[in-house]
Amino acid sequence: QVQLVESGGGLVQAGGSLRLSCAASGRTFNYYAMGWFRQAPGKEREFVATIIWSGGSTFYADSVKGRFTISRDNAKNTVYLQMNSLKPEDTAVYYCAASKSNILVNRNYNDWGQGTQVTVSS
Repeated sequence: QVQLVESGGGLVQAGGSLRLSCAASGRTFNYYAMGWFRQAPGKEREFVATIIWSGGSTFYADSVKGRFTISRDNAKNTVYLQMNSLKPEDTAVYYCAASKSNILVNRNYNDWGQGTQVTVSS
């Protein structure tokens, strides 16, 4: 099991930027990938981005590609989500999650943080 703590959320104007952090602790060596998800009120949880610990391959949802960048610091066991050109529709609670599986489907992300609120005003 891994413990995940998100930080960096807040209120930002449309077009602005935020950087989210996800600090992992525990048995992190057993985990293959880290991901960011988000959920707006009344909507389903949505995949945002994933990064593989070893090698750093990344994957993005079409809605954020070109605007968001996921990165990692292996020494710090920390994953980041740099969010640029933010839009009001990016408003959501953002969650960090970890997967032991190399099959990167939503249900395989079994460890989750508590979430951090991102609000983008127009």
